[in-house]
Amino acid sequence: MAIKVTKFGGSSLASAEQIRKMKQIIDADEARKFVVPSAPGKRFKEDTKVTDMLYALYDAALHMEETEKIYAAIVKRYTDIRDELGLSIKIEDYLEKIYKDVRTGANEDYAASRGEFLNGLLIADFLGYDFIDAADVIFFDESGGYDAKKTLSILPGALKLHERAVIPGFYGSMPNGKIKTFSRGGSDITGSIVARAAGADLYENWTDVSGFMMADPRVVEGPKKIDVITYRELRELAYMGATVLHEDSIFPVLEAAIPINVKNTNEPENEGTMIIPAIEGRDCAKDGITGIAGKKNFTVISIEKDGMNAEIGFGRKLLGCLEKYGLSYEHMPSSIDTISIVVADIRIRGCIEELIDEIHAVCQPDSVEVSSNMAIIATVGRGMIRQVGISAKLFTALAENQINVRMIDQGSSEINIIVGVENDDFERAVNAIYTALV
Repeated sequence: MAIKVTKFGGSSLASAEQIRKMKQIIDADEARKFVVPSAPGKRFKEDTKVTDMLYALYDAALHMEETEKIYAAIVKRYTDIRDELGLSIKIEDYLEKIYKDVRTGANEDYAASRGEFLNGLLIADFLGYDFIDAADVIFFDESGGYDAKKTLSILPGALKLHERAVIPGFYGSMPNGKIKTFSRGGSDITGSIVARAAGADLYENWTDVSGFMMADPRVVEGPKKIDVITYRELRELAYMGATVLHEDSIFPVLEAAIPINVKNTNEPENEGTMIIPAIEGRDCAKDGITGIAGKKNFTVISIEKDGMNAEIGFGRKLLGCLEKYGLSYEHMPSSIDTISIVVADIRIRGCIEELIDEIHAVCQPDSVEVSSNMAIIATVGRGMIRQVGISAKLFTALAENQINVRMIDQGSSEINIIVGVENDDFERAVNAIYTALV
């Protein structure tokens, strides 16, 4: 029998009403054997996510500030859900232990992860499924990185002991037993890990949108939906700011070639977006672009030096300067005598002057120019490599809208074209590209 792993996001589980919708979805397909829940999200625009409430509780306890009101609000969220669903589970007992742990020195990751843990208990009770604590089956190594080898040596066997189970998203455990979380949105990663371990035929990711859009609907009005997208295209778009799915959620299912279906909990009949390893038997030249995504607030450091291309080790020395200050780069376009490094403002803030001094001392460039307040936009599509005129249309559209392009880069895979523009031109640029190409 087919196996489907279903992950539900915070908005899909924000209230008892939403959890009932989730149950209808689960009950509609016998193949949906394993459920990965997030913590309750916002019920309305002004609401607070439970995870944010737990972070606030941790901060208050850490600074010895008042915690009672925050804790009471968290208790109310869970007891309201429990009571409205007509469950008898004594969720207060778990809440009291968590409250005590946070006040007596539990780490921040432990506090943040309890949103998924508690929601998992409620959902398992509501569905009549077994509960598997993620801390017992998902592991991190000593450095805090996901330990795939250990996880995949234990999790598949644990899943086989349960016909149907709920495994909370977002967290696992360190070698010393302490709780460790993935980055925010990490329940997507947990779902992907469980799908890989279960040998699932499909990983369903249920959220509050009916799949991926070709552009951010907050920037472009009414963008078209992407019906099918490849893993590589998704990685590019997610990395550049498309937020429907965590960018790292691809890796666990990539090797097993498990497709992902992003669907809307509030519109389960909508087919959503299918994410697959590759698209065969289609004329990619007719497909054009898949999507447009971007992010603001980058700094571009442009280094010029005559004969740079002939200097052995120049790139290594330059990257060594970044490494000294713990910096990673987003893009690094280059020419024969120039090279540019694009770094997120949030990373470089506070050390830009020291970094430039280091580059001068180590690399001895002819000049270094720093451009801040930059936005990066990626136009992604498997069909671009074979379709003539994509670049011409893109840059013509930007020129006609009086948008100055500060940087151009194209990945070696040729499935993306990246441009850098001023922050103030970001929205206009995305709309111009979308209008011209879509």
